[in-house]
Amino acid sequence: MPFKLKNAGATYQRAMVTHFYDMQKEVEVYVDNMIAKSKTPGQHIDDLRKLFKRLRKYRLRLNPTKCTFGVGTGKLLGFIINERGTELDLDKVKAIQNMPTLKTETEVKGFLGRVNYIARFISQLMATYSLIFKLLRKNQKMEWNQECQEAFEKVKQYLDSPLILVLVVLGKPIILYLMVLKESMGGILGQ
Repeated sequence: MPFKLKNAGATYQRAMVTHFYDMQKEVEVYVDNMIAKSKTPGQHIDDLRKLFKRLRKYRLRLNPTKCTFGVGTGKLLGFIINERGTELDLDKVKAIQNMPTLKTETEVKGFLGRVNYIARFISQLMATYSLIFKLLRKNQKMEWNQECQEAFEKVKQYLDSPLILVLVVLGKPIILYLMVLKESMGGILGQ
C-alpha cells in the first residue's frame, strides 16, 4: 500500500488491528511498528511463533533490517520501552535541553511541540509553561520576558532527571491524584 495516499496510514492501521485483534496480550501493533511483549524468554519464543504464523496467513512481510528479536529494551514511537516501563529517549531530552532562548513564534511552536510529545512525563506542565503557550494567542505580539525564560528553564531543568512510567502492578491499590490550579488542572494514576 502506498503511504503517500491521504488515508493510507489509517487504512493500514485498521487492517493491522483486524489481523491481530486476538493477539493484544502478545503483540502491540501501531501502523508499521510491531512489538512482541513477553514476560519470559520461553513465552517470547511462543509469541513470536504465533506472530509469524499470523504474518504468513495474511502474506505480510517484515523488513529484516528493521527487525530486532529477543531484546529487553527497544525504541517504539520515540520512547524507550523496557522491563521497567516507558522512558524518554535521551536524544529527545537533549534536543530540548540544548535549545537556545526562543526568539520567534516558530521556535516557540517547535518547543511546545517537542514538550507536548513528552508531556505525560512532566508534572504540572501546563502550569509551568502556560506563559509560553500564551505567546501564541492571536492579535498578541510575541514578547519573550523574564517569566517566559524562567518557565523555559524550569521545563529544561525538570528533564535533568526524567521519570519512568511503570506498568501497573495487579493486586496493588491504584490511587488517583488530582490537582486543580487557576490556570490548569491535571491528574495522575499512581501506586
